[in-house]
Amino acid sequence: MNGPVAYKNAPAPAPAMSLTGVLSSRARPPRPGPISVSLTFGWRALLKIKHVPMQLFDVTGFPIMFTLMFTFLFGGALAGSTGKYLQFLLPGILVQTVCFITMYTAMAINLDISKGIFDRFRSLPIWHPAVLVGALLGDAVRYSIAGAVVIGLGLALGFRPEGPIAGIPLAMVLVLIFAFSLSWIWTMLGLIMKTMESVMMVSSMVMFFLTFASNIFVDPATMPGWLRGFVNLNPITHTVTAVRGLMNGTVTAGQIGLVLASSAALVAVFGPLTMRLYRKKQ
Repeated sequence: MNGPVAYKNAPAPAPAMSLTGVLSSRARPPRPGPISVSLTFGWRALLKIKHVPMQLFDVTGFPIMFTLMFTFLFGGALAGSTGKYLQFLLPGILVQTVCFITMYTAMAINLDISKGIFDRFRSLPIWHPAVLVGALLGDAVRYSIAGAVVIGLGLALGFRPEGPIAGIPLAMVLVLIFAFSLSWIWTMLGLIMKTMESVMMVSSMVMFFLTFASNIFVDPATMPGWLRGFVNLNPITHTVTAVRGLMNGTVTAGQIGLVLASSAALVAVFGPLTMRLYRKKQ
């Protein structure tokens, strides 16, 4: 028999489907905005604490250790009594503690890069800077916890601010603003450095120099002239001065304005540099 063989029970060919029939007719979901995406990544940063509770140590154990150590080791020698020294020290320890914690943001970002997580974020239809902004916003919660620990411990040890009670939360807000701006420096290092260890070494070295060469522990008037000149230019010195003024009711608009100007300058310089490096990582 020539030609094709016909089968009585062969199924009929399926009708051809058009391309529009295959595709979904539903409307495409709207693209998330920058704010919602940033808050989502901020929540991601907080969830890391839930799954790795040891991350809470740097915002609880570290502030307690610094406050107790400097108060009772140096209080008698520098001020004659630990109580008197605590009145001078606590605002400075608050700034130092929060500023030290800012470098952990860079370490977390560097770890994400080494694990390839940033490559996954690259494929998402989102505002890409939200990855960095969200991480900084999430860490701002950790800064708040550390600040609350320092203030609570100081009050328990006998610290009594001389200014109005509103000065304490206002001082905390000012510290958070400065810490957020400082975080952009370490975030840039986190994008540049190859390993998390190198990020920690460089940022720790810089932070130790900036915090000890300031007015946190002693009055700059007791320092040599060449060192006093640097201390007076140190933005951490400006922040500590404003925080002390807010807690004691002696702050001036110029002191607060200097901190806000320093914070804005840090973001204006290191924010674009960080974002440029981040886009190159893409």
